[in-house]
Amino acid sequence: MVHQCVLNMLACIGVALVVIMKCCVVSAGVVTCSGIVPMVYRNDKISIKDFGGVGDGRTLNTKMFNEAVYWIKHLKRRGGTLLYVPKGVYLTESFNLTSHMTLYLAKGAVIKATQNTANWPLIAPLPSYGRGRERPGGRYMSFIHGENVHDVIITGEKGTIDGQGGVWWNMWRQRTLQFTRPNLIEFKDSRNIIISNVIFKNSPFWNIHPVYCSHVVIHHVTILAPPDSPNTDGIDPDSSSHVCIEDSYISTGDDLIAVKSGWDEYGIAYGRPSNDITIRRITGSCPFAGIAVGSETSGGVYNVLAEHITLRNMGVGIHLKTNIGRGGIIRNITVSDVYMVNVRKGIKMASDVGDHPDNNYNPNALPVLKHVRIKNIRGKKVMQAGLIQGLKNSPFTDICLSNINLHRTIGSKYAPWKCSDVSGGSILVRPSPCSQLIQTNPKGTCSTHL
Repeated sequence: MVHQCVLNMLACIGVALVVIMKCCVVSAGVVTCSGIVPMVYRNDKISIKDFGGVGDGRTLNTKMFNEAVYWIKHLKRRGGTLLYVPKGVYLTESFNLTSHMTLYLAKGAVIKATQNTANWPLIAPLPSYGRGRERPGGRYMSFIHGENVHDVIITGEKGTIDGQGGVWWNMWRQRTLQFTRPNLIEFKDSRNIIISNVIFKNSPFWNIHPVYCSHVVIHHVTILAPPDSPNTDGIDPDSSSHVCIEDSYISTGDDLIAVKSGWDEYGIAYGRPSNDITIRRITGSCPFAGIAVGSETSGGVYNVLAEHITLRNMGVGIHLKTNIGRGGIIRNITVSDVYMVNVRKGIKMASDVGDHPDNNYNPNALPVLKHVRIKNIRGKKVMQAGLIQGLKNSPFTDICLSNINLHRTIGSKYAPWKCSDVSGGSILVRPSPCSQLIQTNPKGTCSTHL
C-alpha cells in the first residue's frame, strides 16, 4: 500500500530506533527508561494517504484517520501496524488509537485539531474525579485518545501534534465552557505506551495524560503552550504506575509535570495510587510549578524520583500540594540535582492548595505527607527559598533537605523560610531553613541521605 521508497525509509528508521534503544541499555553513565517498555518494530506499514489523507491544512481528515485505525484494529497483523503520516498539515477532529499500533509523524508532518468545538465528542467523567475537572458532568474526549489499549507508540521525526487550543482557552476565560476541555493526548486503562520524538503544542487543556495506566515511557518530546494558556500542564501521570519521563523540554501555562491520583471522595473511593514514577533530565519554564505532586492525590502517591532538572522563569520550582478532604498518602518522594533560575519560591509543600469537586468531601479526610528527600538543589534569583505548611492534625513528617543553596535576586532581601506543622531535618541548606528543620542530632533525619 505504501510506496516502496517509503517502506525502505521506514525500515531503516525502525532499525535505527531498535539500535538506539539497545544502545541506551549499555550506555555508560546515563540511566534511561529503556526496559520499562520494549520498543517494537512494525513490519506492516500503511500511510494515511492510502486512505485518502490530504495534508493541505484545509481538508478534514477525520474519516481517513478513523478508517486507518479501523484497518489496523481489524486486520490484526502479527507485530502490529505502523500508520505513517507524511509531510503536510492534516486537519482532523479527535480520533481514537488502537492496540499494536505506531502513529509515526514524518519530519514536517502536522496533525492539527479542528477548531469546530460544537462536534467534539463527549465522554464520561473519570471515576476518580466524579465529574469533569473544570465543569460538572462529562468531559470532551482528548484530541488523540486511547482507552483499554496496549502496545501503542506515538513517535516520528519531530513531527507536530497541534491542539489549536486558543478557542478553548477563550471559552475558559469567558466562562462559556459547558464541559471540561479536552486533553491533547490521553491514554486510559492502558499499558505499554511509548511517546517519543514528537512536538506537542497548544493543547486545549493538559497535554499528555496517562490515567489508570502502567508501563508508560515519555521521552525526547517537546511540549509548548503560551505562558498565559490556562491549565496546560505538560505531563500528568494520574493513578498510574511505572511511568518514566525523561530528556524533554516543556514550556506551558501551568505545571510542567504534575503527578496526580484522584480528587477528594471520588479518588479515595477509587483507590488507585500513582507509584514508581521517574522523571529525569527535564528542562523548562512556566508560571506555576516545575515538578509537582498534586494537588489531586486522594488515591495516594509514592515512590517518585525526579532528578537532573533545569527550571527557568518559574512560579515554584518543586511543589508538593494537597488539601483537606483529599485523604491519600504522599510518601517516598525524592527530588535531586535541580538547577533553577528566576523563581518566586524554590521549594513549597502546602496543605491548602486546590479546590473540591463538590460539597460532599469529608473534611476529616486529611492527607499524609511523609518521607520526602530534597537534595542537591542550586538556584539563582530565587525570591523565597521555601514554604512548608502541614496540617495541625496531620503534620508533614520525615522531611529531609540537604545540600541546597538558593541565591536571592541581586539587591533584594531574602524572604525567610516559612514553616508550620512540619518535622524533619536539614544539612547544608542556604539560606538557613525554618527552626523545625534545623537538625541538631547528627543521627537525625538527614544523617544518611547526603
